[in-house]
Order: sequence, then C-alpha cells, then structure tokens
Amino acid sequence: QVQLVESGGGLVQSGGSLTLSCAASGITITRSVMGWYRQAPGKQRDPVASITSGGNTNYADSVKGRFTISRDNAKNMVYLRMDSLKPEDTGVYYCKRQRIGESDYWGQGTQVTVSS
Repeated sequence: QVQLVESGGGLVQSGGSLTLSCAASGITITRSVMGWYRQAPGKQRDPVASITSGGNTNYADSVKGRFTISRDNAKNMVYLRMDSLKPEDTGVYYCKRQRIGESDYWGQGTQVTVSS
C-alpha cells in the first residue's frame, strides 16, 4: 500500500518552531522531487518548499529564511523545519512526491496552528 504520512503538526505560539516529517511507504523517494504544501482555511493549496533528488531546494517567498526542507533517502523521509512561525503559517501541511512518468502521491496532511 502506497502511503505518505505526515506528522509533527500541532499548536505553537508565534515565534515558535515545529518540525514536520513525511514518511513514505510502498514507494521510494529516490529520483523524486519531494514537496511540502500548505492549505489555509478557505484557501487553495500552495507550495511551501521542495527538494530535488540532488538536494536542490526551493522555497515560497513567505517562508524563505524561516523554513528548511531536507530529505533522508535511506530512511525514505522528508522533513520541514519551521522556525519563527507566524499566525499566517497556520494551515494543513501536505507532503507530495513527484517523479517523472509516474502519478503524484500526496499525504493526508497534518495541521499546524500558530497562535498570536
């Protein structure tokens, strides 16, 4: 069974930190672009950060300098370290795997709530 399972979300005060994890099973993350997306209430799902198989990273302007994406291919895991969190970072965070020639896979999401 193919699964991407996010964890690590929760309630945190403004200025705090969280680290999200994405565990892949039934698939591997090698040769794939792994991404984190965020969906705020009533809004569309937007990209937050991505990392290529070679380790190149890309971030949304709103999180640059505060969030760090990383991957551990041996463990089949992707992480998102989030520092200096703001209330506008609140939302459901989703993990996605993209691989050329294959369907995208999404996790079920993990809720992050930042209180002011």
